[in-house]
Amino acid sequence: MPRLLLNIDVPDIAAGEAFYTTALGLHVGRRFGPDFVELLGAPSPIYLLKKESGTSIGPAGGDTRRYDRHWSPIHPDFVVEDMDMAIERAVAAGAVREGETCDAPYGRLAMFADPFGHGFCLIEFNAEGYDAIVT
Repeated sequence: MPRLLLNIDVPDIAAGEAFYTTALGLHVGRRFGPDFVELLGAPSPIYLLKKESGTSIGPAGGDTRRYDRHWSPIHPDFVVEDMDMAIERAVAAGAVREGETCDAPYGRLAMFADPFGHGFCLIEFNAEGYDAIVT
């Protein structure tokens, strides 16, 4: 069975660490030099990797890293117990709200961008959670 690790590129490790520890209550696990830090407190570890803006995203060239708001088909959803408190923490830490909090059959959803342009969501499940939309 594979394990999930989440890697997030940031242009500044200290700023990334400050955002994710403050916004989500994560804490530093291990440091792997000045450009690579492990954050713990979520079900899977999150690794912040320092990558300069404009650098290639792969060995074959193509697209480059950018830290203005960008879209990716993959984004993290963080499950929270208290949506209002979680929104307050995220915004105070520098997250940008992207619309109003939505009610869904499974609970509440709020969409954001982190200070590095990466999208993420906060979800507060109700008692049924995703079972409410099973078909």
